[in-house]
Amino acid sequence: MSELPYSDGITPETVTEHGLTPDEYALIVEKMGRAPNTTELGIFSVMWSEHCSYKSSRKHLAGLPTTGPQVICGPGENAGIVDLGDGQAAVFKMESHNHPSYIEPYQGAATGVGGIMRDVFTMGARPIANMNALRFGDPSHDKTRHLLSGVVAGIGGYGNCMGVPTVGGEVNFHKRYNGNILVNAMTVGLVETDKIFYSAAKGVGNPVVYVGSKTGRDGIHGATMASAEFDDDSDEKRPTVQVGDPFAEKLLLEACLELMSSDAIIAIQDMGAAGLTSSSVEMADKGGVGIHFNLDKVPCREEAMLPYEMMLSESQERMLMVLKPGKEDDAHKVFQKWGLDFAVIGITTDTHHLVLEFKGEIVADMPVDALTDAAPIYDRPWEPTPKRDTLPADTFAEPADYGATLKQLVGCPDLASRRWIWQQYDHTVMGDTVQTPGGDAAIVRIHGTNKGVAISTDVTPRYCFADPHEGGKQAVAETWRNLTAVGATPLGMTDCLNFGNPEKPDIMGQFVGCLRGMGEAGDALDFPIVSGNVSLYNETNGEAIYPTPAIGGVGLLKDLDKRMDMALKDSGELLIVIGDTKGHLGSSIFAREIHGNEDGAPPPVDLGTERRNGDFVRSLIEGKRVSAVHDVADGGLLVTVAEMAMAGGIGANIDAPRDTTHAYLFGEDQSRYVISVTAQGAETIIRDAENAGVPATILGQVGSDAISINGQHTVTVNSLRGSHERWMPAFMAAAS
Repeated sequence: MSELPYSDGITPETVTEHGLTPDEYALIVEKMGRAPNTTELGIFSVMWSEHCSYKSSRKHLAGLPTTGPQVICGPGENAGIVDLGDGQAAVFKMESHNHPSYIEPYQGAATGVGGIMRDVFTMGARPIANMNALRFGDPSHDKTRHLLSGVVAGIGGYGNCMGVPTVGGEVNFHKRYNGNILVNAMTVGLVETDKIFYSAAKGVGNPVVYVGSKTGRDGIHGATMASAEFDDDSDEKRPTVQVGDPFAEKLLLEACLELMSSDAIIAIQDMGAAGLTSSSVEMADKGGVGIHFNLDKVPCREEAMLPYEMMLSESQERMLMVLKPGKEDDAHKVFQKWGLDFAVIGITTDTHHLVLEFKGEIVADMPVDALTDAAPIYDRPWEPTPKRDTLPADTFAEPADYGATLKQLVGCPDLASRRWIWQQYDHTVMGDTVQTPGGDAAIVRIHGTNKGVAISTDVTPRYCFADPHEGGKQAVAETWRNLTAVGATPLGMTDCLNFGNPEKPDIMGQFVGCLRGMGEAGDALDFPIVSGNVSLYNETNGEAIYPTPAIGGVGLLKDLDKRMDMALKDSGELLIVIGDTKGHLGSSIFAREIHGNEDGAPPPVDLGTERRNGDFVRSLIEGKRVSAVHDVADGGLLVTVAEMAMAGGIGANIDAPRDTTHAYLFGEDQSRYVISVTAQGAETIIRDAENAGVPATILGQVGSDAISINGQHTVTVNSLRGSHERWMPAFMAAAS
């Protein structure tokens, strides 16, 4: 590419260091009509990065369902919005902070939480709940304990200081995350439907205002770093990790919401990935305008900052606003009151260019559409993941002692209690947390009402690795099932699509397969995706993570008096399995933890069955015909009952077929729930299920202080709880 023009000391090596290919640089030159200078190259590098442009994923994201009568705002804004009725709406999104959290776990996780909260309150919503989805390496790996400790502390430290409850989440461990952990943060906020704010900078001659904290040199090229693989030198990237200040963000939240109660704001955008660059470019692009900045006006906390550094800094707790002319003084007073920086740094123009002025000179002049619409979109070659054989039940030996096996499973890293984690989060602040961490879904009251928002995150990466299509379906179905199990009507979801290097056809095949499965499930369950994030290049030294399309779901409970939990309550009640049990053991927790086998196809997901069974269970909850509900997931029926027993402090006797007992009890067939009902109500529920075409079978009876199978293999609930609660505190207390 030596014939290409270069300027300002830029070389082909400089282009590569900015994460751009020679072809991409050639396209930049074409769109600009000249060679870019260093500042312009830096701006192109972040706007055309995978993190900001979705250049490898945009083609396939277009196939996801994003609309529905409940959807107020779908993908493309800071967060998605669904209608809650009564003039209220839920604003929510999930986003990744994977690479920063591996390099600097505390700050990486903390700023991930801060960033996702800004995405929500940028739209006028007050955050009411945080969730997270975390993946760590093998517990025996020398960095796992350090990373887990730092990430949990960072999440808790930021969320607690903000006064927003962290109400739940999920954590898995596997060696495929040894070199690349996943930290996905989700926030849900509440807004009045007539007070929603968007980011389109409409109108010419309007002041562009910088508010929040000062700009420093932290986080420069964070978006570019998040769009590349790791190697043995990744620790050297610490300067690209931002540093958060939750107290400043709390002030920013209150100041923004106060100003939003006036009529001063035309548009508002969080300065997230790529900072001042992405916020200004996206606002200008959506509003169909240009922006002219005077960078001398940008509040800086470090001396002699250059335009390149100001535009690419990812310093936290900052916002960009477009105000109505004449409202500058009113806005200034609000931010001055809250002790935050406020500066008019630019103006909207009719040029459709981003123009940067510094020390009286124009230091950058770029067409906005060259930074957005002209970004390359790749149709990467992809290979479908080879189908695995379904493993027969006799692949796995039957346990000699089911009680001992159950105790081992509930105490294994993936199923052990997460109490050690969520006790570090303030999950009751604000006083509206109705269902705390540990259930199928968290529930938060809509303040001052008897309505509630249910929230869950879920995905089963081992399924997605074994069969991306089925795994993608299952991730959506499982999240939908979690919301259903507490009595909520699922309204919408957000996603965080974590994958390896998309330039490898097998990895791109995982991405395509998962998205197709997700799309099918969203359509079948009327569960649209209204926001999300793509995180690619999650691999180190060529070793990719498991494909992990994390799903965050939001549902509505119109009457909190009808909410449901999983705790068994009364002796003599009957346990009923809703759904078919065929004993699918491939890719199961039982196969992996007890037999060291990770082979086999995952359980298939029949979406019609999923919808039918879930709607039936929700109708039982709404009719107050059940006393406990828990969806069947990792570990199968026996683990499900054990979790219900530990939650309620009461045991049960399970009746299982004697010829395929282990497959029946540990198989992970989908679309199933275990419900607890009175003996009198069981007969009518089974009859109603039959009339609805829903399989329903009596599983056993609640009672005693132990769980037993066919009257044998007894293990006490206290013994199970001890194993369940012991693993994580013991792991974290062990010497490094």
